[in-house]
Amino acid sequence: MSPRRETRGAWGQAAVGAAVFVAVLWALELVDTALSHRLDQYGVQPREDEGLLGILFAPLLHAGWGHLAANTVPVLVLLFLVLASGVLRGVQVTAIIWVVGGLGVWLVAPTHTVHLGASVLIFGWLVYLMIRGVFTRRLGEIALGVLLFLLYGGLLLGVLPGQVGISWQGHLFGAAGGALAAYLTSERKGT
Repeated sequence: MSPRRETRGAWGQAAVGAAVFVAVLWALELVDTALSHRLDQYGVQPREDEGLLGILFAPLLHAGWGHLAANTVPVLVLLFLVLASGVLRGVQVTAIIWVVGGLGVWLVAPTHTVHLGASVLIFGWLVYLMIRGVFTRRLGEIALGVLLFLLYGGLLLGVLPGQVGISWQGHLFGAAGGALAAYLTSERKGT
């Protein structure tokens, strides 16, 4: 198979993967709405035993249609970019971000709170894409990282406390998970 055809195939798989993930998010919000938002209790509840389930479910759940709508485009774009370099690697990156982000929130966020939403993944994917070129030493990945920093770098201020109702802990630990994923999944060029 030619490299051009392989690239088109990878992009197609990435597009389908991102679209399917977003469709799952929208379907779950539809179910949650029909159930009077009872699924929201399955977000991360810091230091509660049942809150550990939130590590698995929180990135799939949202606090209403507005929350989901705000996350949809970043999920589509960033997940596509993560999956475009290989679906298996993209799944590995996502798993690292998912676990690190969820555990971090569970350990650090205030008690008697519930944290949910795909933002943990968004921040993780963004940081992963911005810094993976540092580890791989691939010029294209470095250029993409710089471009994403210029376009979305201001979003990273969301890791700082200050906005009521926003889980800065999820943003922070998602970003940390993205950095860890960039390091762990990189195939270092020239080493």
